[in-house]
This record gives sequence, C-alpha cells and structure tokens, in this order.
Amino acid sequence: MKLVIGGYAQGKLNYVLQKYQLSKYRVYDGTIPAEYKQCEETIIVNHFHQWVRDSLLKKGCPEQEVLTLLDHYDRCVIISSEIGNGIVPIDPFEREYRECVGKILITIAERADEVERVICGIGQRIK
Repeated sequence: MKLVIGGYAQGKLNYVLQKYQLSKYRVYDGTIPAEYKQCEETIIVNHFHQWVRDSLLKKGCPEQEVLTLLDHYDRCVIISSEIGNGIVPIDPFEREYRECVGKILITIAERADEVERVICGIGQRIK
C-alpha cells in the first residue's frame, strides 16, 4: 500500500499513474469502493481528504472505514492533499475535519510500504 500526499493541484494523480505504470487500476475520486471484492486491479483513492469530509458530514466513521478498506486491498494507493498547514479554521467542523484527516493519514502512513510527497509533479520519498 502506498500513500501520496501534497498540496492542492500539485500533480499527485499524474505522478502516481506515470511512476507506477499500472496495467490494471481503478481510480475512485473522492470516494472509496462501496463493496469489497477480490480484484486484480490496484485501487487508487484520489482526493482521499474529500472522502473523509463527506463521511464526517454523513456522521460516518472514516477512521474505521479506511481500516476496513486497507484490510481488503493490499494493492492500494491513497492520494490526499495536505490540509493541515496554514491558518486554523474558525468553524468547529472544519477544525474537526482537518484533525481527522491528519490522524487518519498518520495511521495510513504507519501501515504504508511507501509514503511520498509530491510538489510541482516531483515526488519525494519520505518513507
């Protein structure tokens, strides 16, 4: 499993597709698979942070849901924008969302085989 992080519009998805040159993959944009089944494709979850936001708005438990995802797919690439930098939001939900994404990314990074940060389309391996 791989985790790719970086700022907004830094070319993270293009970087993943070019670097790994996957023959079979499926991109989930701002969502995760609705059901888990055996597949030979690599699962790419792009805009992971948006899925976390949507899950929180629906009163879901994104922490548990992502662990279930990772337990079912060992060939998975999670792509997320870094949202924890900058000014702390005034809105309580925005602070909760930001903290939740950070905590989940820490958990994913611990389990990941590789963690990379992408800036200007250039990847930097950090694990």
